[in-house]
Amino acid sequence: MSQSTIHLDPHGEQILREYRSLLPVYTKMEEVIPGKIKEFFDQAGIIVAAMEHRVKTESSLAGKLELKGGKYKSILDITDILGLRVITFYIDDVDKVASVIERLFDIDWEQSVDKRKIHEIDSFGYLSLHYICSIPESTYSDPAYPELNKIRFEVQMRTVLQHAWANMNHDTGYKSGVEVPKEYLRNLSRLAGMLELADEQFSRIRTELNDYRRRIQALVASGNLGEVPLDGDSFRSYMELQPFSRLTKRMAAVNQAEIQPVSLMPYLAVFKGLGFKTLEDIEKLIGEYSEAAYQIACYQIGLTDLDIISESIAPQDLCIAFVLKNGGGKNGLKHLFDMINGESESNEILAEMLVGQASDFPFMNQ
Repeated sequence: MSQSTIHLDPHGEQILREYRSLLPVYTKMEEVIPGKIKEFFDQAGIIVAAMEHRVKTESSLAGKLELKGGKYKSILDITDILGLRVITFYIDDVDKVASVIERLFDIDWEQSVDKRKIHEIDSFGYLSLHYICSIPESTYSDPAYPELNKIRFEVQMRTVLQHAWANMNHDTGYKSGVEVPKEYLRNLSRLAGMLELADEQFSRIRTELNDYRRRIQALVASGNLGEVPLDGDSFRSYMELQPFSRLTKRMAAVNQAEIQPVSLMPYLAVFKGLGFKTLEDIEKLIGEYSEAAYQIACYQIGLTDLDIISESIAPQDLCIAFVLKNGGGKNGLKHLFDMINGESESNEILAEMLVGQASDFPFMNQ
């Protein structure tokens, strides 16, 4: 609808003039508020999918005033001239976002609405939380814009799936009042139920994963490693204990070398590839093969002038010792080096060389 086809009464025209005079204030608020929200999100460790904001255009406001301008005494009664939308990944993050908004702004509770609480089982409107806010001077003020702390604005909070539903619902024409045939309404309702269930399940899965990580961390810290399956979370917690540190330092002492820190997370796939199932399997590897790994390291660097060695030398040589001692031979070593370095012809050469040297390792003759 173009503004030229809109007919406003004198009261509507007066509100439109107020809008024009306050537009610089709304623009300033749109510049300031998202930054303040993001700053608080960062402090609270909240990660959101997106944050949108807009100032209602004059033509959009004129259309609203034509339909229901009599509801408003002045421009200050219209609370959605400035609107922000915070889109979260998970349902429970909506409440975390709301907590930040409550601390940051003054909330008009009478005008705010939680559509999650009034959502009926047979309806298919989107679920979201809407706060009508204003900026307290303790959060921000600017003498050049004295009206800034009086103007209210809207913050909508909802999940990615709720946002997808709202957009899809809008595109069907339902929101604009176009009648939708019953068979399509039924399908829309089914889809809304699926999205709502998916939202709940995503949050549930995240909660269960967090509980699992805490349980694994507790088991690792207590030393009950036989009960801990070998996976990304458990291995990461195990690495925090620096299980290879003692062996690495012993190896470095051969040349009085400096130890270069590196991530040992890639060795998770290596250990799993060797058939290890629990963290206790790695503990046994360290306990039973550290001497053999040290012998390999002495052979590798003992006659060199290397003064820097990688932190990965300990798990690497432990795995080499494990393969050799258990009869893996050349093929077993090549498979190991393929896992560590990626597949390459040089891995076969290295494996063949190590097999040739194996008879010189004392542990192979025991």
